[in-house]
Amino acid sequence: MANLHSKAAILILYRRVEFGRFSQPFAHTLSDAEIGDAVDSFRQFPVLVRELTQGLVNIESEIVPAERSLTTMTEMGPSLYWPSPDDTRLELDTLAPAGRYDSVFILWPQTDFATGRSIPSGGWGLAIAADAWSNWATYATVANARRATWQVPKSGEVWLHEWLHGVCAFFANLGYPMPAGDADGGGRHGYKQSPESGWTDYYRDLMTANVLEDGRRVGIPLAAWPEWGAALPAPPQSEPHCTIHQMVSLPEPQQDAGRDQQKEHVHPV
Repeated sequence: MANLHSKAAILILYRRVEFGRFSQPFAHTLSDAEIGDAVDSFRQFPVLVRELTQGLVNIESEIVPAERSLTTMTEMGPSLYWPSPDDTRLELDTLAPAGRYDSVFILWPQTDFATGRSIPSGGWGLAIAADAWSNWATYATVANARRATWQVPKSGEVWLHEWLHGVCAFFANLGYPMPAGDADGGGRHGYKQSPESGWTDYYRDLMTANVLEDGRRVGIPLAAWPEWGAALPAPPQSEPHCTIHQMVSLPEPQQDAGRDQQKEHVHPV
């Protein structure tokens, strides 16, 4: 099967957060090492996509640092916050206007590991489907983490996991049946998290429409992948819809995967 035209993704890096909603304002600046760990993990995301779609989907990524601090957060529950498109609007509209990218990722400084303080949120990784709010790109945020967390059980998996929530929503809107839970559905469909490969056995079947549910195979058919692209409006909804997804817990560290050889543009951080 011939390769698709490459799909475009951007990772916007926020090095510093300044958030004043608490009695003691929270501010934290990511170190070069923290950013390097996150970027190394992100570079494995295109490798995983290509591998799990039998070489059909090619992601070209760009990594761009924000030129300002992240100073606002959106409340997503009682005392829980995340950097929604409202909070990253300046960068979204400047760097990722509608139609430029198929997927937008945000790295943000949630935790100061030196002090133990953090901004409470709904999960390490959070995602919404592509719509006007996100400039018609899938939108996922991932917080800073300790080095071992990025590397286990499969480097790049957190980015893939959150991206799949948005991609599954796109194909579901086209009428393709998705398994219950989409990217979160591995356990309920009988899959096990491997200490070496994480949930990638499940993701592979999800990305090739081979998840067995109620006697039929569901997911994204390989033949359907050419239909995915940026700036394609979803069916109208009666009320605004925002689904936040949480990354599953991870087992003990494993050896990091090889570096991505995909085409990538990196701007100085």
